[in-house]
Amino acid sequence: MTGEDYVTEADRTLEATYEEPMELSTYVDRIFENPTIASHASKYLLEAIEAAGTRTVVEEGEEKERYRFFDDPHNDGEHAILGNTEVLNGFVDDLRSIAAGRAKDEKIIWFEGPTATGKSELKRCLVNGLREYSKTPEGRRYTVEWNVTSAEAEQRGLSYGTDPTAGDEKHWYESPVQSHPLSVFPEGVRERILEDLNAELDEHVPLRVDAELDPFSREAYDYLEERYRREGEDELFSAITDDRHLRVKNYVVDIGQGVGVLHSEDDGRPKERLVGSWMHGMLQELDSRGRKNPQAFSYDGVLSQGNGVLTIVEDAAQHADLLQKLLNVPDEQSVKLDKGIGMDVDTQLLIISNPDLEAQLNQHADRNGMDPLKALKRRLDKHQFGYLTNLSLECELIRRELTNETEVWEADTYDELESRIREPVSVTIKDQGGETRTKEFAPHAIEAAALYAVASRLDDQDLPNGLDLVDKALIYDQGYLQEGDSRREKAEFDFDDDGGDGDHGIPVTYTRDTLAELVQSDRDRHHPELPVSDVLMPRDVLNAMAEGLATAPVFSTGERSEFENRVVPVKNYVYDRQESDVIEAIMHDRRVDEETVAEYVEHVYAWETDEPLYNDRGERVEPDPLKMKLFEVEHLGRFGEDDYEGNLPRESVRNFRREKVITSLNRHAWEHRDEDFAVQNVDLTAIPVIKSVLESHDWDDVRRTFEDFDPRQWDDPPSGTETEAVKERTIETMVSEFDYSEASAELTSRHVMGQVSYRWD
Repeated sequence: MTGEDYVTEADRTLEATYEEPMELSTYVDRIFENPTIASHASKYLLEAIEAAGTRTVVEEGEEKERYRFFDDPHNDGEHAILGNTEVLNGFVDDLRSIAAGRAKDEKIIWFEGPTATGKSELKRCLVNGLREYSKTPEGRRYTVEWNVTSAEAEQRGLSYGTDPTAGDEKHWYESPVQSHPLSVFPEGVRERILEDLNAELDEHVPLRVDAELDPFSREAYDYLEERYRREGEDELFSAITDDRHLRVKNYVVDIGQGVGVLHSEDDGRPKERLVGSWMHGMLQELDSRGRKNPQAFSYDGVLSQGNGVLTIVEDAAQHADLLQKLLNVPDEQSVKLDKGIGMDVDTQLLIISNPDLEAQLNQHADRNGMDPLKALKRRLDKHQFGYLTNLSLECELIRRELTNETEVWEADTYDELESRIREPVSVTIKDQGGETRTKEFAPHAIEAAALYAVASRLDDQDLPNGLDLVDKALIYDQGYLQEGDSRREKAEFDFDDDGGDGDHGIPVTYTRDTLAELVQSDRDRHHPELPVSDVLMPRDVLNAMAEGLATAPVFSTGERSEFENRVVPVKNYVYDRQESDVIEAIMHDRRVDEETVAEYVEHVYAWETDEPLYNDRGERVEPDPLKMKLFEVEHLGRFGEDDYEGNLPRESVRNFRREKVITSLNRHAWEHRDEDFAVQNVDLTAIPVIKSVLESHDWDDVRRTFEDFDPRQWDDPPSGTETEAVKERTIETMVSEFDYSEASAELTSRHVMGQVSYRWD
């Protein structure tokens, strides 16, 4: 593309975003065609969220429907809120009640949670999502703009002539607080429009527009009304709203226009922060005969900016003095510029805070009925953000923090997620000499950091016998726990729903800072050919995280002790993952092919059910006891000659076939097969024992396959030995099949072999 092509593309983008201003009557016709463009604030926010659709996720081991809006889809996930789906769903449910005017319409929505739990991302996600939604045809947002100069020009008379510039754009002034176009109509007419409009709506949330014109627009309206009334105009409203004086225009929702955000550093008197302030120089210039002219008001308060859509008070503990003054906004939907001039507002109020706000609100709680903050606390509808307790989500979050990746992970199966969890990550840095270097977090390194963080956030008081925090983390992430051949679903575990999961723990900011420091440091490792000093291993990550607890001010003494004790099971789990990679790489060329497994399953099923089997020529054959025996002895490694009478299975083998193969098989697929059915129609990985045959081996398999292999020789195997040949193939496989670099494969395999050599004999 050329530069001109990019400019043309930008022209088209803006052309699709903005419309030409329209007459008031045209706008009314438009809302009957597309009612959503006239929605009140809470309804508009709800519609923006729902318009993005939903997807299914697993969090805390349970499937949940998640609104895609919170994945920040319009911005490629840049400010996606990871996890907390149940909290966000509760927020949407509240919005639905507020928008419909049921029960919760007087509530102020409150998001609370510890630092680094995604609260700031919520603000950014809301702003991004509303901005992009307002650019779509169904999400258009409209307000009014006025031109009174055109009326003045008409009155100048022939002696002065007319002002040829009266209709120029410089004389058009937009409502400073995004007043709703229907607020121009007299109340009775507006109610009739809404009544007719809602009668055509096929939904449970009716449109409501209760606000009158803002003071600035009211000043223009009153001026025009006075002028035309004095002239004896019969069609007074038509004259006031003539397209020479009034236009309806669309605007893009953003901070300052439709979204008001009060930051922690914003200061000023309460009224200034809420609605704005008078500009005294302008008051003198306008010469309004002693009264305050609303045209001389600076509408830069958070409610003024957020009128029409959303008002956010960020880090609300810094603005606790304002919260009580916000109480009348949901009820009365109005605020005052001063004693004599009021302003109607329609906005969804939302406050965000750390736990310190709750401490402030409860400072008088012991006074019972005399608590001066009781009315405020009653109005706040609290939603609690917590730390992530899903391994995959924490991995995704850490990668975002390290690499600025914004893609939201979506997967049809957990195997897809698992492959993302274990992936290596490369980070490019400049060293002290100004040289550019690439540091590699080896496979499982990010997984190790994420698992340790998640384990620190889980309640260990509700663990069943035999389970540790790593098991609980895996159950929460995948919805089940695989124990050998059996799978236990999350529902089988009695975890305390009201426990402390996610209430405290290692924040992602600590993990990010620790890993960033690791990236800048050099490892004391050497290899004649491979850059092993540029590889960060899982044990490097876990050691740094555990050692850094002692000096990190964010943790209390009790938390340091608690978290240090939780690193051991994480180290053991990650080592098992590395060991599995090495074994599977060694045995990669010796894996059982799926056809052999399928043949075994087919014979076992026929053996149990007397279903017919057919060979390649279409001839019916009987299940082959020898094939089944060889598979169970050689590939499964579960049985020996003593478990059979010749080729016929004894009771232990028969029970295994029935309990581990048949009962786990998808019977529906078999029982409903037709002449086109093939074994490929059955997901063999749905059978745990078969999955283990396809995907896993152990050291006994290695010993049986490579009789002269010696792990003690791995670091520097003698030339011409079987160990040398096995190592060469293993490193190649780890690189080509398991996402390792040569350097990380070398280090990982060395680490594993160092542990295995102790027990090899």
